[in-house]
Amino acid sequence: MLRRLSSSDARFKTLEFHSGLNILLAEARDQSSFTDSRNGAGKTSFIELLHFLLGGKADKNIAVRPELRDASFSLKLDWPTLTDGITVTRSGARAATINLSPSPRESSRLELISTDATVSLAEWQRIIEEDLFRLPDEHPGVSGRSLLSYFMRRSTAHAFNEAIRIFPRQSESEATTNLAYLLDLDWKLANQYRAISKKEASRKQLIKAAEDPMLGRIVGKSAELRGQITITEARVAELRAQIGEFRVVPEYENLKKEANAIASRMRSLNSQDSLDRSNLSQLEEAVADADNPQDSYLENLYEELGVVIQDAAIRRFDEVRQFHASVIQNRRRYLLEEITSLKESMESRSALLAELGTRHSTILQHLNAGGALDGLIALQQSLAREEAALESLRQRYEAATALESSRREITAMRVKLEQDMDLDLQERRSAVEQAVLLFSEYAQRLYGDGRPAYLAIEAGASSLKITPHIESDNSRGIGNMSIFCFDMMLATTVRRRGLPLDFLVHDSHLFDGVDGRQLASALELGAAIAEREGFQYIVTMNSDELEKAQKNGFDVGRSLLEPTLTDALDDGGIFGFRFT
Repeated sequence: MLRRLSSSDARFKTLEFHSGLNILLAEARDQSSFTDSRNGAGKTSFIELLHFLLGGKADKNIAVRPELRDASFSLKLDWPTLTDGITVTRSGARAATINLSPSPRESSRLELISTDATVSLAEWQRIIEEDLFRLPDEHPGVSGRSLLSYFMRRSTAHAFNEAIRIFPRQSESEATTNLAYLLDLDWKLANQYRAISKKEASRKQLIKAAEDPMLGRIVGKSAELRGQITITEARVAELRAQIGEFRVVPEYENLKKEANAIASRMRSLNSQDSLDRSNLSQLEEAVADADNPQDSYLENLYEELGVVIQDAAIRRFDEVRQFHASVIQNRRRYLLEEITSLKESMESRSALLAELGTRHSTILQHLNAGGALDGLIALQQSLAREEAALESLRQRYEAATALESSRREITAMRVKLEQDMDLDLQERRSAVEQAVLLFSEYAQRLYGDGRPAYLAIEAGASSLKITPHIESDNSRGIGNMSIFCFDMMLATTVRRRGLPLDFLVHDSHLFDGVDGRQLASALELGAAIAEREGFQYIVTMNSDELEKAQKNGFDVGRSLLEPTLTDALDDGGIFGFRFT
């Protein structure tokens, strides 16, 4: 049970709670807005503070407002592992840490150096799950914060719109999974609906994507993808064959450079050979001219000149002829030597050209038979790209075929889960009957036998179905009383199961639209159930609503908490000052 709510700010109105029914009353002036904590007395803020201290998120909570963030708030409450209870302290300025005094854990996990402990928000939430709800270490689909929210519904989260949800956008499968845990049903089985719902949501998104002109290319159709896979597989096989036959030539680049150098050398030798052949032809012609030197023209010349050649002159002329013959012979010998040298060079060059040609041909054969390492790498890179494309196509094909068959699979899964859930409800018939009978009892206590009321718990196609109903003419008040009966049933069931949670808090918004007689009956019933089942029932109310209940026979007795809050004075609200 809750014992005390206090603050480090001296202006805060400390609240002391007791067992049974507790009414936090707010004196209301005309036209006050109780949904705005700045204008109201603080009834809604009271429940927001309870959530803040019991592991709720700090964002948007009233405790983190600039006017309050430097103040710390404390809640003392009974705790199953501590004889004298526990005090929880938290501030808006340091919302990520919670001080527990004393610590409910004596473990190295908290690294305790005293009886107190400072823990993270996540650690505190886990302690609440373990101690107040006895959740196992693994509890997919069930949250301690969600469970707690059924016992402290927040009007700011629109938790009074319907009984099974604690906020409007909560999925039915998520809500009923948490409720299944509280009602001692197979919550793990109920949680499987959430997995199917996620799969169904994914399927719908894929279908939508497949129909989109751009996104459809990501998924595609199985028939089209099969054709693309066939083509890509052929390309991959072709590349693998090329790589298998590929032979890397050692020193490929060096061989290529050598071949180029030989080709260049052979071009140079051929050019030199052509020049030598031209020179050889000229030398041979010169030798031919030097073989038959003509000197008879000299005698004819002398005769024509009428010169009588004397013996001395003839002797000198013979000497000249001999000298001339000697010169011609020397020239011929020189030319023959040059011709021989040229022929030897040409023969040597021819042999070298033949040798270079053989080497060049051998190198070219090696290069043509194989390839360079970078050529092989290029082939391997192409193969890797094609294989990646093939794998992507196969994955898209699997997604496409799964998408095309997922509807039947999901339908089959839903049918099977519905059958399993129905079987489990039959096996847990006592727990189901207890919840149904409790809800019916409480509704009859409020409205008698004249207004049919029931709680239906059944397996559905998309979730476990939990439907509280009190027949009405769409009256808001009767709808709210259906939530009242449902919450009372939950609080009773939890206590009878032996779970340590022992309080239920209702905001005054629950009683909006409820007539005086039902309001009086609800307060009396809440007090009686709390007394009988051993839990604490805390209600925030406006003074005018309490007056209506009292006029219809409700005896407030010792239920009223002190002090009474008011929005008529600047210091009358729970925080002791009015926000600017």
